[in-house]
Amino acid sequence: MKTVGVVLSGCGVFDGAEIHESVLTMLALDRAGARVLFFAPDKPQLHVINHITGEEMAEQRNVLVESARIARGHITPLSLADSAQLDALIVPGGFGAAKNLSDFAIKGAECTLDPDLVKLTQSMHKSGKPIGFICISPVMLPKLLGKPIRLTIGNDPDTIDAIEIMGGEHVICPADDVVIDIDNKVVTTPAYMLAGSISEAAKGIDKLVTKVLDLTE
Repeated sequence: MKTVGVVLSGCGVFDGAEIHESVLTMLALDRAGARVLFFAPDKPQLHVINHITGEEMAEQRNVLVESARIARGHITPLSLADSAQLDALIVPGGFGAAKNLSDFAIKGAECTLDPDLVKLTQSMHKSGKPIGFICISPVMLPKLLGKPIRLTIGNDPDTIDAIEIMGGEHVICPADDVVIDIDNKVVTTPAYMLAGSISEAAKGIDKLVTKVLDLTE
C-alpha cells in the first residue's frame, strides 16, 4: 500500500485549503488503495474570511486546527512530517496555499515559503518521490525546488507572469487535465483555477492522483 502525504492549509477556499479539492484528493487516493497522512502548519492563519460576504473577520484561527476539520481530526503538524514515511506528496489549492503555506497572495514573485513545507518537499524530491500540486499551489514550486519546473495553474496571465519571474515554466492546461514534469516527478492540475464545477475539478484531480501514484517506485 502506498502512503501519500497531503498538506492542508486551513479550511475554506478564501483563507485555507479548498475543501472540494482536498476531499476529491482524499477520495481519489482512497479509491486507488493508498493510505493518506495529513499535515498542516501549526501556526496562525493569515486572516479569517467570511465565506458568505468575502469580508475579513476580526478573529484568529490556527492552520492545523482548521485543517483538522477536513482530516476528521487525524492530522500531524507539518514540522513533524518525515519523507521516509511517504511514497508521494500532494498539496491541494485554495488561498491557504498563497496565504498560509506561502505569502504569494501578498508578495507575488517575491514570496517566501513555509520552511517546513520547503524541508518536506525538497526531501521528497531528493529521494526521487513524486509530488502533485493542485490549483494555485503550483506557484510555490519554482522556489520550493529551486529549478525551472514545468507546471500549470490554468491560464491566468498575472499568475503565469509571477511563475516565470520565479523561474518556473508554465504550461496552459484545461481543468480536466494535468501537466507532468517527468524528469522531476512533478504533476500539476488547475482544478478551481479553471473548473466550473466540482465534477470538472474531479477529472483533473483524478488524473493527478493516478499519475502521482504511477510515478512512485
